[in-house]
Amino acid sequence: MEHRLEGTDLLCPQCGETMTEIGKEVEQEINRQGIRLSRQTMSDWILKAAEDYLTPVYEQLHKELLKRNVFHADETTLQVLHEPGKKPQSDSYMRLYRTGGDTDKPIVLYEYQPGRGAKHPKEFLDGFHGYLHADGYAGYHSLPEEITVVGCWAHLRRKFDEAVKSLPKKMQKDAPAATGECYCSRLFKLEQAFAELTPEERYEKRLEQAKPVLDALLSWANEMQAKTAPKSALGKALNYLKEQCPA
Repeated sequence: MEHRLEGTDLLCPQCGETMTEIGKEVEQEINRQGIRLSRQTMSDWILKAAEDYLTPVYEQLHKELLKRNVFHADETTLQVLHEPGKKPQSDSYMRLYRTGGDTDKPIVLYEYQPGRGAKHPKEFLDGFHGYLHADGYAGYHSLPEEITVVGCWAHLRRKFDEAVKSLPKKMQKDAPAATGECYCSRLFKLEQAFAELTPEERYEKRLEQAKPVLDALLSWANEMQAKTAPKSALGKALNYLKEQCPA
């Protein structure tokens, strides 16, 4: 994979200093010593070191992650040059698996795959028993029954937000999609208020305060779905919500 940055993209988002292309200064310094050593060779050394010394660390972290009761998964697309059997313009996928906020020893693992097929998360999650917090990708919902997939409210709120923004400005404030987004935001505010509670206390507060909001959202969504075009932005948001709800 190769990604080149130019101009302001070379500025570090943390400190504002100009970032240097990996290996460039090292290569120049070595060349000044009369040693011809290319960045390609140094890159191969890094790959070999990662394979020999970091792969066992990754595998151990993977085992530890599978012991958890809850963790998260998501993926994003990327393009890979010169990958066997694929065009450079085709999508490949980088998946992220990570622990939730219930641990003081977080684990974050990335897994590259050339495709999005359901077999990839199934293989990675082999041996896991618990709750997987993920988006609406159907591949997650075909996992073994010992894995319970729970939907992501951030993804749902984004769907409603996209539906709102698809409308002319003057129609956005009172649009049905804005109502759906408001329900989601109310649930987020409640979760923020519950953040410092124990899991048991949070459960009780959710039943008391969040469940009525959720019930109202689902009732409103059922009513709206009956009179909303399925392929509209709002229709897609409502369908996304329906697919994430337990049968």
